[in-house]
Amino acid sequence: MSTEKKPTNFKISPWWIWGGLIAMFLILSTLNGGSFNDPMKISSSKSDELLKKGQVEKVIIFNKIQAEIYLTASALKEKSNKKVAKDILGNSNKGPHYIFDIGDTQNYEKKLDQAIQEGKLKDYDFKQKDDWTGLLFQILPFILIIGVWIYIMKRMSGGGAGGGGGQIFNIGKSKAKLFDEKTDTKITFKDVAGLEGAKEEVQEIVEFLRNPEKYTALGGKIPKGALLVGPPGTGKTLLAKAVAGEAKVPFFSLSGSDFVEMFVGVGASRVRDLFKQAKDKSPAIIFIDEIDAVGRARGKNNFSGSNDERENTLNQLLTEMDGFGTDTNVIVLAATNRADVLDKALMRAGRFDRQIYVDLPDIRERKEIFEVHLAPLKKVADLDIDFLAKQTPGFSGADIANVCNEAALIAARNNKTAVDKQDFLDAVDRIVGGLEKKNKIVTTEEKKAIAIHEAGHATVSWMLEHAAPLVKVTIVPRGQSLGAAWYLPEERLIVRPDQMLDEMCATMGGRAAEKVTFDTISTGALSDLEKVTKQARAMVTIYGLNDKIGNVTYYDSSGQSEYNFSKPYSEETAHIIDKEISILIESQYQRAIAILEENKDKLNQLAAILIEKEVIFKDDLETIFGKRLYDKEEHNLVTE
Repeated sequence: MSTEKKPTNFKISPWWIWGGLIAMFLILSTLNGGSFNDPMKISSSKSDELLKKGQVEKVIIFNKIQAEIYLTASALKEKSNKKVAKDILGNSNKGPHYIFDIGDTQNYEKKLDQAIQEGKLKDYDFKQKDDWTGLLFQILPFILIIGVWIYIMKRMSGGGAGGGGGQIFNIGKSKAKLFDEKTDTKITFKDVAGLEGAKEEVQEIVEFLRNPEKYTALGGKIPKGALLVGPPGTGKTLLAKAVAGEAKVPFFSLSGSDFVEMFVGVGASRVRDLFKQAKDKSPAIIFIDEIDAVGRARGKNNFSGSNDERENTLNQLLTEMDGFGTDTNVIVLAATNRADVLDKALMRAGRFDRQIYVDLPDIRERKEIFEVHLAPLKKVADLDIDFLAKQTPGFSGADIANVCNEAALIAARNNKTAVDKQDFLDAVDRIVGGLEKKNKIVTTEEKKAIAIHEAGHATVSWMLEHAAPLVKVTIVPRGQSLGAAWYLPEERLIVRPDQMLDEMCATMGGRAAEKVTFDTISTGALSDLEKVTKQARAMVTIYGLNDKIGNVTYYDSSGQSEYNFSKPYSEETAHIIDKEISILIESQYQRAIAILEENKDKLNQLAAILIEKEVIFKDDLETIFGKRLYDKEEHNLVTE
């Protein structure tokens, strides 16, 4: 039986300290004064009047300068003494009731003796009084100043969380959180769906740490680090947590921004302390999330002066990862979605030996991710997970988790007992298009224009071979859009010019439909114009798909072009680029107009159904246009 004591989570709140000080002040005040009611200060003549009337029971003279008067019970009942009859709690006031400053002690003592002889006073006494209240008020400001100073020092050093006790002198200590390999890390590779290639790479790193002799016996060296690169939400941090759970070694986790501080030299100091802790516990893993916060390329935008804190931190990180005396079993894992801006010295072999690209999941991996996130949900028995995977192209793992959560919330909102297929479709619409705004005021004329616009998209995409297959069209406002057409794009690894041109033509179908129907255009095509302009510019300047420009690209994959103040092409080439982009867009616009002119009756028929139902699906288009000639079996989906 284990005799280890469990650590207590008992913490002292600062409010308890201030409450204790206030309570101590009240106790001292009460002990000093003997009452909860401050006696009323009176003049010497008032005191003489009370003595003459025989209303005084006793008098106590403190330090021969101040007298406290206690009244008789009968005197307290009189109207003139009503103010001192009760204390602050509403109880009978036991006194003292009045105080006054004595001018001549001997003269006052004679008055008291005379009152005793006349039977108007029982007794009086002399006492010494220590002024605790005054002393406390003198030292209280100093106590407050010291308390505030201690509080500020703790806050400046992060409150002691990973900062070496939370003292200002330990501000250079690492803020990395240490995960215990036995209790803290529960995630394993089984919890990571998809990412098969990335998992293979990091599994070998785990094997290096578990059994290093297997590799060193043949003369091999353990890798120094691995860099996880990929779009946001693809599971880079989750993969690192799985490595921590599988390796069963100490795991230090922190963000790149944790190195950066307002004080000069703190970042480099924290890097040194981090690696020192890791070496003491080796074999160990250090995980730095968002490493681009400190790993950005040096000297590119050095406008902050010669002493750049971020560069000093990076220099120290480079030295610790591969410098003299780095022969230890410490592996550095890092994650970023901006590998193009990282310093080349950080990316070289010997520091980050491996760069593992964590891409967006394909249809098979999306199915696996759905299975993980659907496990805790109460769902219908016949839920088609393959269908859900096909309906979410381009979604990351984080997006899929969000879809599952939104679907559960939508089902609960509709008082369902289980989450069904329609809830997931609504969740996808909610995430991609935004919140439905059925209460938005749209005039009849505007509604018709929106219906024609969306019907134009649907018609042109239906007639083109390489346009994405339609799922549904709606004129219900969502987010910032007044209507939307939903497509299920084919997942391609490479894209050809005819495919890009068909997509551009389908995008311009909305504006073309307005021109064909109303012989005028509106501002409703802003997002369409933005999309086709980007596509046309990419064809001309990035992918080399334009005959006039030729096989030239002005794209810089290293990301260094953002620091240049000049274009990578001449003014003459800039004119050609602008002209070719315009020609591309206008040609596809005219092509869309031609398609819609041929199918004007069907366009209007589709728009009429859209105005009536507000939402139409693929079935409605098949009723009007017939079966689509270019549909592939795997994309022949119908959303009900």
